[in-house]
Amino acid sequence: MDAEGPQSLCGLCLAQVCLSLNSLCSRRADGSMSLVRAPLFPQELADQLLDKMATTGILTDTSVGIFRNCEALRLRRASMRRCPISAGAFRLALCAHRLQELDASWACGGLTGADVLSGLASSAGCRLSLQRLCLNGLRLDWESLGDDGRGVGFSSLRGLRTLHVANTDLTDSVLEDICALPQLETLDVSCSAVTRLTALLKCRDTLRSLIAHRLQQLDTSPGSVLPVLSQLHALRHLDLSDDHFAAGNGDGREGAETVRQLLEGGPRVLPSLASLDVSGQRGVTEAGVRAFVGSRSGLVFLGLLATGVSACDVLPSQKQLKVTGEANENQVCEALRRYRERECFTREALVRLYSLTTDSDKPRPDILKLVLAAMQSHPASLHIHLVATATVYNLTTRDLAEALPLRLLSATVTQLLHAMKTFPSHQQVQRNCLLALCSDYILQDIPFDKYLAATLVINWLSDHEEPALQRMAVAVISILVAKLSTEETAQLSKDIFIMKQLIAIVQQKAMVGVTDTTLKFALSALWNLTDEVPAAACNFIQCQGLELYEEVLESYYSDPSIQQKVLGLLNNIAEVEELQAELMEEDLLEHVLGLLQDSHLEVGVRYFAGGILAHVASRPEAWSLEEELHSTIAEQLHGSIMTWTRPEGEMVSYRSFRPFFPLLQTRQPSGVQLWALWAVHLVCSQNTPHYGGMLEKEGVTELLKALHAHPGSHGDVKALSDRILQMVERHQGPS
Repeated sequence: MDAEGPQSLCGLCLAQVCLSLNSLCSRRADGSMSLVRAPLFPQELADQLLDKMATTGILTDTSVGIFRNCEALRLRRASMRRCPISAGAFRLALCAHRLQELDASWACGGLTGADVLSGLASSAGCRLSLQRLCLNGLRLDWESLGDDGRGVGFSSLRGLRTLHVANTDLTDSVLEDICALPQLETLDVSCSAVTRLTALLKCRDTLRSLIAHRLQQLDTSPGSVLPVLSQLHALRHLDLSDDHFAAGNGDGREGAETVRQLLEGGPRVLPSLASLDVSGQRGVTEAGVRAFVGSRSGLVFLGLLATGVSACDVLPSQKQLKVTGEANENQVCEALRRYRERECFTREALVRLYSLTTDSDKPRPDILKLVLAAMQSHPASLHIHLVATATVYNLTTRDLAEALPLRLLSATVTQLLHAMKTFPSHQQVQRNCLLALCSDYILQDIPFDKYLAATLVINWLSDHEEPALQRMAVAVISILVAKLSTEETAQLSKDIFIMKQLIAIVQQKAMVGVTDTTLKFALSALWNLTDEVPAAACNFIQCQGLELYEEVLESYYSDPSIQQKVLGLLNNIAEVEELQAELMEEDLLEHVLGLLQDSHLEVGVRYFAGGILAHVASRPEAWSLEEELHSTIAEQLHGSIMTWTRPEGEMVSYRSFRPFFPLLQTRQPSGVQLWALWAVHLVCSQNTPHYGGMLEKEGVTELLKALHAHPGSHGDVKALSDRILQMVERHQGPS
């Protein structure tokens, strides 16, 4: 299944097995895992499980042990790409299987090509069954095999048809051994130390595809290369591409002459050739391209990226011909598809793609997939991520994100977070990621690690004060914090630095009386950070936040949106019994009482003012001010609440009703009870399925029944309790 559709049931099950692997396994004496119950897996499913473990990053020496059970888990196509697997674990877990394909490229557990070869050669089955082997990025360590690798070298794998040894320490002598393979059809020796190609003559009748990208030590003179190539009678694909931007590449004149003669030599040179890649080569001319295309009617691919001739006039008329280049979108996308593993070409293609997507006004999931794949293939490349993150922004800005497949967008955001984490000091990468993240749709509706995102954006904010970016960062933090679980919020709030950062922004804005989105988002973030997290509320007070908020309450008296956010945070403090003493200031409480009583204010402001007063008035034993003020608060709460009208839109949401428990006790003053009841009735009437279930689960319905039945309860309290209970009962329907 691709990113545009739902995951397959098989994929979901395999993902669950990976998540539960520890509980499904026992441990052998050597620490490796073994499935406790190992049913006979369909063969393809065993391959998929190994691949899933590899791609999710859980394939290690320990976990690969489950594949020692060759009877239940029969592997044919094994991938351990970029996994930390040692030689011993590889031999024990994989070499007993009758493998047809093995990809050990870039394995990072000390595994060498020699380890792979000796392990495979030890299995009589693998010697004959293995058809495809990928060792890209490994150290071959050929000398460790001894005796020039005879008996355990590549040539011992008699069934091998495809071999990839790019970016290895491949030498001419190893190439000699490789070319002794009787059925070799595809060979990739890119970025190796090969100096001559004469060994290829051994497989002149079988070799159909030769990939020889950037062979820096190769003698590229026409007299050395062309005589060999011209004898490869079966060759249909040839890749002689180069990276002429790389340091130490010389002047490339001999290679350029070889390419020129190949292009202009006509079909007598490599008559079966249907695909040629000369991307990055110097000296490729439009005349040469015209001659080559004109003399080969069966041509299906031509690589011309970074040659300067991909706009050659002969190319558009060749409808069956795929071209990599910079001339148009099709060429650039073809380059990203074909050169996914080559950083130099991927970077070139992304630079061009960025300019092509700058004014993008249509959703392009096909292009976003290619950009994401480039980032995933080069996770540590600053050059790739610098351009790719900017291109992601082009492809997801405005309303484009909403038309993209959810899974694709989720994977893209995850990669943006990887970029922020990997390149914390690179301002432009951080800026690009922040720009892309600053989308309500992405932040609200797309699944990704919001805790990690909040942490990364907060860390970035500490070093940047540019107003536009600060506004975006604070907006992102505000929305993300509201999405965190209580446990995640508590974890995030442990760092008092975060609190200081946000309080500093509020103070900076309040000092000059500014009312802007940055201030509002900072207030929202602080409100959410302290929601049901007593430690965060305590940190807020330690950072002199309470004194600042008292000033903000007074100076922004005419701005209900600011007032509401400030009062919301003070509510969070009031919910914490140990911190209520911090609010026992007569001036503060009288100011809040004035807000409660002011009928000209929005109900949202009066509601949050009432919440603060209800909480501090609910514990008479902790009341330290004049009793007259306590009585006035209780009386005014009741009277004010009875005048409130329900707002049209959502005014507040609650993770839990637990903070209301003390307020709903039968001993409380009616004003305290009414505030909690009005709050419960408000959210239940706006979202009965969610909050009705929460009432039952948390035991609030029992408290409401007790209030309704208690002879001392005020009539208004009984009536509102009854309305809530009836609402929940109607939603539940007949039992």
